[in-house]
Amino acid sequence: MGTIKLKNIRTFSYHGCLVEEGKIGSDYSVDLEVKTDLRKSCISDDLADTVDYVLLNQIVVEEMAIRSDLLEHVAYRIIIRIFAEAPSVSRIKIGVSKINPPIGGDVEAVTIELEEYRN
Repeated sequence: MGTIKLKNIRTFSYHGCLVEEGKIGSDYSVDLEVKTDLRKSCISDDLADTVDYVLLNQIVVEEMAIRSDLLEHVAYRIIIRIFAEAPSVSRIKIGVSKINPPIGGDVEAVTIELEEYRN
């Protein structure tokens, strides 16, 4: 097994339960980690034998562009798409962070993390 990590994928998105959050948007950061078998690609040096991190980034950016009330919901959509589009992925760990959340305090970010295994 091996791990592919994409750290600090930055987006500007419109997630949140408040009406204002859907109008003004906010900065977000996503950390993604996938487990997959990298043995074949280590030998072949062929992109077709691994999980393309360009695809992973594209999925994150596209799903972050779809408004959700909860960060959990958008993170789970990302997980579902990765399992559907990258069949060799066996585990996904994702953290979605809202930068400067509107929670009435001096908080740098709020983060939810999910971890799912392929059934």
